[in-house]
Amino acid sequence: MNKTEFVKAYYPFAKQTQDKTGIHALVTLAQAAVESAWGKVAPGNMFFGVKDTDGINGNEQLLTTTEYSRSATAKFPRIISVKPVIKNGSKWFKYTIKDYFRKYNTPEECFTDHAQFFLKNKRYAKALAVKEDPYRFIDEIAKAGYATAPNYATLLKQIAKDLEKLI
Repeated sequence: MNKTEFVKAYYPFAKQTQDKTGIHALVTLAQAAVESAWGKVAPGNMFFGVKDTDGINGNEQLLTTTEYSRSATAKFPRIISVKPVIKNGSKWFKYTIKDYFRKYNTPEECFTDHAQFFLKNKRYAKALAVKEDPYRFIDEIAKAGYATAPNYATLLKQIAKDLEKLI
């Protein structure tokens, strides 16, 4: 799937989410693009990398992923490897792990749940206060810890700018 096909297939769900919640469609679509490699990696219609914290109720899947931590002793369900790396001039630990992620029956169900994730988690209150500005929203979700990648906000904003040309 190329970028144009991705936008055609998934922008309607992002726009629907914006209409329901006010969270800018550009952010939702950019996150879906980043987290799913433009739709190439979305097992169980999981486009956003949202973890399933209990791993026991049947709506989860155990997947291999990469996480970054400043700790060499971080806890994950299954650790495959840990490697020290330098990111933005700071020492981090790159983990290859298996962790539980949510799964969905349809992409629409996933996009709706993604918005609810922000609305239900108090740590995203600052982001929700600027939800009409996609670039400020991106900065705030990154500050709140949406992803462990040290350059998440920069990457997401770059993808958002690319998407603006396609929407």
